[in-house]
Amino acid sequence: MPTFLAILLTASHIALGANWVPEFNVEPSCRAAAEAAIAPNRDTKVCEREELTARGKLNNEWGQFTPSQKAHCMSLSRLGGSPSYVELLTCLELAKAAKGLPPRDHMTGQGSSDCGSAAAWFPVFG
Repeated sequence: MPTFLAILLTASHIALGANWVPEFNVEPSCRAAAEAAIAPNRDTKVCEREELTARGKLNNEWGQFTPSQKAHCMSLSRLGGSPSYVELLTCLELAKAAKGLPPRDHMTGQGSSDCGSAAAWFPVFG
């Protein structure tokens, strides 16, 4: 297991629209998260464990997401620092859920919330 973790954490390439889960180097983001953590049990090892869990879930569910959802979320996962499997998984799950929301009727205001549909805010989700 430690060898697999080392291999996983040292890889750092992203292939947009790929048919496989990208490999991220999560060590920098886990180190930063541990340094900023308020709770004493939020160390680097906990973060790395959560990242591995998220990667496993992504491996199992990767085929359920559309290519546009994957490309959009992978590009977002690279913004503002080191990529994260947890962030990528969260984005993809939100994209998938938003796609299932009923459209908002712009004439009557009925349907989704008054804030508009997710597709209006995030066109890739629609």
